[in-house]
Amino acid sequence: MRRFSLLLIIIVLIGSSSPVSAQVPRIFGQGAAASGMGNAFAAQADNPSALHYNPAGMTQLPGVQVMAGGLLVGGPLSHRGPNGLTTSGDHDGVIAWPAPAHTYITANLQGLGVPLLDKLTVGVGVTTPFGSATRWPDTSPLSTVASFSALPLFDIKPTIAYQLLPDLSIGAGADIYTFAGLFGEGHAEFQRVVSPGSKLELNGKDTALGFNVGALYTALRNGDGLPVVNVAVVYRSQATLHLDGVQLINGVKVRDTTTTLVLPQVITGGIALWPIRNTEREWKLELNVDYVGWKSVRNLDIRRPDGTVLLPQPQNWKSTYAILVGTEYRWLKMNQLPGWEVAVRGGYTHQQTQVPDATFNPTIPSADVHIISTGFGLLCRENGSFLGLTPCGSLGIGSIKAKVVGVDLSYQVSLYEPRTIAGNTLDRAGVNGFYQNTAHAGGLSVRASF
Repeated sequence: MRRFSLLLIIIVLIGSSSPVSAQVPRIFGQGAAASGMGNAFAAQADNPSALHYNPAGMTQLPGVQVMAGGLLVGGPLSHRGPNGLTTSGDHDGVIAWPAPAHTYITANLQGLGVPLLDKLTVGVGVTTPFGSATRWPDTSPLSTVASFSALPLFDIKPTIAYQLLPDLSIGAGADIYTFAGLFGEGHAEFQRVVSPGSKLELNGKDTALGFNVGALYTALRNGDGLPVVNVAVVYRSQATLHLDGVQLINGVKVRDTTTTLVLPQVITGGIALWPIRNTEREWKLELNVDYVGWKSVRNLDIRRPDGTVLLPQPQNWKSTYAILVGTEYRWLKMNQLPGWEVAVRGGYTHQQTQVPDATFNPTIPSADVHIISTGFGLLCRENGSFLGLTPCGSLGIGSIKAKVVGVDLSYQVSLYEPRTIAGNTLDRAGVNGFYQNTAHAGGLSVRASF
């Protein structure tokens, strides 16, 4: 009865949450294993990327675990104006650089001799969760509205998780959003052409604080005690960046400026099922649903430091949902590769557009998008052999040896539905036309357990 009550509480939380928020486009993919499953990972969350997908999942990670990796993102952007003129854009090059990246480390405190800490896991992560560079030619009709934008934002995530009950864990962490010169220019940047030969640049940076909380409940286990039904709920809070910077014309400072950028509250609900889970094989199916309250993005007005509006930029975005579906099949024991595990993955994500025609910005991907994902993973345990040369358990530095070493690869193709923008006039008339975009992302994560 207690198990049923806990499940009911979590389902009610998932169904009743309705935050209002704002955001710039999120980067789907903060760990290659999850990316290969369409980022439907909140109810599995069994590797260090749980720091991002569901902090409660950290309680499943024994010992000390680390993960690091990134994404290579590229793909064509295309605009055909009402006069038939076609313009091509890109991500400030064939591949967006610096590449979005992620790093995580977790530590389970069991075994320290303090009973209160036996159920506690701590961790910290660094991700680049929002935005990517987008560029259109300065000579295109679009350039009078926008020719370039970039948001090289870091998210630093100190996080804790606690196992309240054998079947229920909770987690919470801070989201410290900031900029650094290690990634891009170290500030948010927006450019447009105000007249032939005259380019306007606006930039700014800030640090803002948000938080995230999550719960992971195991509703059913198999005879070996392994989860076969998991339910998850994750909440990510809103954070507001006051981007203080400068306005430049052709690289020469004109004045100090500021604008306000709101990052989103997001609710994720998820359920994972394992039709097969034994000592030799595992097959997982997972469904996640995201609600993002984009409608809090009312404007991105450029202001003087005293608050005087220099450049009104209404946005009037609308709230949306994303549906994420993923699967993973793992071979845990193979005669041909003793000590190794192999996983194949697939997934699908559908994300609604948030931007209306009247405030469409060509540097922000804003059409309904279908994301198809696939992935592959290898995990070598202590008794496995690395390339037939050395035991995986001997990999490490000095006396610190890895118990598990793994590598995950993913590929995602984002197919944006063709979109026709109409009705803009005056200086915004150049954005009218037909848009067709495709993005490709290849992910790599390397992980180890000690």
